[in-house]
Amino acid sequence: MALADSAAAARLVQAPAGSAAPSLERIQDARRVLSSLVARTPMEHSRYLGGVVGAPVHLKCENLQRTGSYKIRGASYRLSRLTDEERARGVVAASAGNHAQGVAAAARLLGIPATIFMPIGVALPKLEATRDYGARVELVGHVVDESLAAAAAFAEDTGAVLIPPFDHPDVMAGQGTVGLEILEDVPDVRTVVVPVGGGGLIAGVAAAIKAAAGHDVRIIGVQAENAAPFPVSLEAGEVRTVPTAPTIADGIAVGTPGRLTFEVVRDLVDEVVTVTDDETATALLVLLERGKLVVEPAGAVGVAALLSGRVPDPGSTVVVLSGGNIDPLMMERVISRGLVASDRYMTLRIPLPDRPGQLAVVSAMIAEAGANVVEVLHTRHGMGTQIGEVQIDIAMETRGRAHQSLVIEALEQAGYKPQVIAA
Repeated sequence: MALADSAAAARLVQAPAGSAAPSLERIQDARRVLSSLVARTPMEHSRYLGGVVGAPVHLKCENLQRTGSYKIRGASYRLSRLTDEERARGVVAASAGNHAQGVAAAARLLGIPATIFMPIGVALPKLEATRDYGARVELVGHVVDESLAAAAAFAEDTGAVLIPPFDHPDVMAGQGTVGLEILEDVPDVRTVVVPVGGGGLIAGVAAAIKAAAGHDVRIIGVQAENAAPFPVSLEAGEVRTVPTAPTIADGIAVGTPGRLTFEVVRDLVDEVVTVTDDETATALLVLLERGKLVVEPAGAVGVAALLSGRVPDPGSTVVVLSGGNIDPLMMERVISRGLVASDRYMTLRIPLPDRPGQLAVVSAMIAEAGANVVEVLHTRHGMGTQIGEVQIDIAMETRGRAHQSLVIEALEQAGYKPQVIAA
């Protein structure tokens, strides 16, 4: 789709009067500025996901962006609009991950000193990457809110310009360049699915697409179930803070929407849905196995929404994979969670007579049923274990729910009493 052609101009749909949404002109300016600073990420067609939902599905691979996420777009555009005097004072930001790397990389590209506040205990790969981009890193606090307070104090004391992660018109405009690329790569798109944390990405994408293509393109936001302030805020008609619980999608774990981003989402986004951690883990595994794509949990929630049926009748769909910065240790845990959620991994607890050879008998039965044992815990001290008994926890790879039932049935028919403790 050529955004400047007469057909697009004829369809131009402006945001409501007084909206905080960046204009199409501002987003186009951002794309011009960013052309030499960020990558135009690939758009991959997914036959597997298309078969699941019954419509073409494309993946916008911001996980392959410079710094591993879309954040460098908004950060670069915001920094590019600083005055010479502001640049000389330097910039400061607070983040546990992608925003930190985006600001650090953008600052290096534009020759601006950068200080990043990160929480103590931040994942080592993210800490090292931020330092490698040339930023000075200060470790303060145990959560991002404490780091943000320290960054705000630093800005007040030194005059450095505080760069917000999402709630700024320039940041939204920079993220909106993702929307322009979507329209050009998939001109017949009918549904765009976007991960949502504070709302900067979806606000920019919605502003770009609704202005350039009209309201016939549906924009769906996706939040982690354990950190989902947008559905509550939209229902209330105002920004609300919600308590958050731990989630594997830590990149979008925000308790309060941005004031400006909320207005844009309220005006231009069609729906915001939520997904569970198990659904997200399954989606990450699908992307890894079927798409050969490494995506962080926060970046996979859009695929989770498709797989779980949260986006009915999607039509031609683009899902934004917003980031790929995942700690290898987290990846190991999430893959395991995804295997469990997709019924490909099961742990059984089985009481056995305390006699030689019992473990070998059970292992042979499991092998005959076609499951592969990967770990065994053997103890005489399990809760409820009788004198003369031992307890084993035996983990195995399986081929789906029906196969798990077959394994359990074979053990029960042999007189054992297996209890599923992870499946």
